Amino acid sequence: MDIQAILDQVETRLYINGEWRDGAEGETYEVLNPATEEVIATMASGTRQDSLDALAAADEAQKVWAHTAPRERAEILRKGYDLVKERKEAFAAIMTTEMGKSYTEALGEVDYGADYLLWFSEEANHFFGHTNRYPAKGNRMVTVRKPVGPCLLITPWNFPLSMATRKIAPALAAGNTVVIKPAKLTPLTMQYFVQTMEEAGVPAGVINLVSSKSASDVSEPILQDPRCRKLSFTGSTPVGSALMKLAADNVVKVSLELGGNAPAIVFADADIDGAVEGVKAAKMRNIGEACTAANRILVHESIAEEFATKLAKAVSELKVGNGMDEGIEVGPLVEKKAQEHMQALVDDAVSHGGTILTGGKAVEGTGFFFEPTVITGASKDAKVFREEIFGPIAPIFTFSTEQEAWALANDTEYGLASYVFSEDPDVMWRASDHLEFGLVGYNTGVVSDASIPFGGVKASGLGREGSLEGMLEYTEVQMIGVRDPYARF
Repeated sequence: MDIQAILDQVETRLYINGEWRDGAEGETYEVLNPATEEVIATMASGTRQDSLDALAAADEAQKVWAHTAPRERAEILRKGYDLVKERKEAFAAIMTTEMGKSYTEALGEVDYGADYLLWFSEEANHFFGHTNRYPAKGNRMVTVRKPVGPCLLITPWNFPLSMATRKIAPALAAGNTVVIKPAKLTPLTMQYFVQTMEEAGVPAGVINLVSSKSASDVSEPILQDPRCRKLSFTGSTPVGSALMKLAADNVVKVSLELGGNAPAIVFADADIDGAVEGVKAAKMRNIGEACTAANRILVHESIAEEFATKLAKAVSELKVGNGMDEGIEVGPLVEKKAQEHMQALVDDAVSHGGTILTGGKAVEGTGFFFEPTVITGASKDAKVFREEIFGPIAPIFTFSTEQEAWALANDTEYGLASYVFSEDPDVMWRASDHLEFGLVGYNTGVVSDASIPFGGVKASGLGREGSLEGMLEYTEVQMIGVRDPYARF
């Protein structure tokens, strides 16, 4: 595969009102391949003025797009789905080159990301209000769902295609226009996706793309402008909190998918081999750089030694290297400071009584690689228990009773994903009752899909993405009260 030929096809300019253009001030920034540390692209960097130009284009296009027939919106999304699937290998190569995940995982993300286009192309034609009678008055009511208006969508670097489609598809399906700000570490996948949607027939101004080395140069002017009516952000909790404060001044509708500190609870009656595979998938998928990654592995004390030994063996066999090389399962971390952070977390865990069973250090040489790592014995004061890891470190802790397991699992400010492994089906229901998380995986380490309501509670965010709930986030409800012809006044 000629990676350079694929990268040469990707636009590096801004996309505003149906035109590709340089930033207003001509500034640029560079994108690196984290496996080779080489510059792979020089991007136009949008300014505050570019951001307002994009919002103006979205606002003008909103007047037409909101009244475009649902079937027409659906057909554009379906065409986008077909094109993404046709370009699957190119999307995967771009993603691996700029982000680091293995090519195999990138191919999986293309399928996953495309599914949002397909799902919401179908939802666009099945989006209804309801009717009812007032309980105590002589009126009837009709409710309709209306598009919320121009949306600011800010996507993360770790899933550069699926996080784009998970926001753009429902926004467009519901009749909204968008301004997109991709992560500066991985903008190329989004750039290529917008090119693809342009070819799919999205009208000028419906999708606008402003990549920038300064996130605030995009978010601040747009959120301070009353024409923006919706913010959807995926990223860290501190940044999400700051954006929410900005959005408050104009009472902008907000969806936030933020940090996670997912527990994976392995009970004494669990299928140990199955639990090892499930935890490995939940932890090491995407190099551990996922908000849903298993962060704290809580294992019943009676099986802890066996489980840890088997998990360490499975993790030690993972093949580390450039994601474009055949057979690679764990690529580089996205940047140097992420690699340094992993080492700091391991060192801190060891200082709190932890023992390294496998891994534990950065891989020498070029690229931001870190060995897949399993640690046991660290105290609950270690950072690997308290903080989101976002890398290939699997810390194992033990518990003795079910109630202790629930308490340890909930001992975090976050509440996104959680995982439970047990052969007792009643445990699934007790997990639902006790766990303070938006997502619960039962005997599985992978729960994401376009059809599910994805999102968390507490410091992990507000709202849901995917499923019908994900489309409702991009609408407002309007009620029409109608005099009941049979009412007596």
